[in-house]
Amino acid sequence: MKKLIICSLVLLFISCSGNKNMSHTETAEIVAKSFFSKDESALKKHTTSEGYASLITVQNMLPDSSKEIEVEILDEAIEGEIAWVKYSTSFDGKSGVFKLIKEDGQWKVTSKGPREKGPL
Repeated sequence: MKKLIICSLVLLFISCSGNKNMSHTETAEIVAKSFFSKDESALKKHTTSEGYASLITVQNMLPDSSKEIEVEILDEAIEGEIAWVKYSTSFDGKSGVFKLIKEDGQWKVTSKGPREKGPL
């Protein structure tokens, strides 16, 4: 009986820990926090390969920071499978804009083209 309860609990935890579909704003917040705190595994998980390469290049130029990063979503826009999120962080107080696309049903931050302007 004890083994049955333990197995049931393990299965319950595994089933509850599955991938949840995050919104574009939740994804942008995670990417901003992981970018400034230099959490490369979280950054890679929530970006496209092009977006990850672009962000890592810039991230390597930033100084290390041990303070907790706060992210505020300022504005957002969705155009079909593309979303734009304007945010600001406590790291430097400046605002930035992420372009997100749906990849395998998940929102992921990607890189913008050199002259690409979004709605924000």
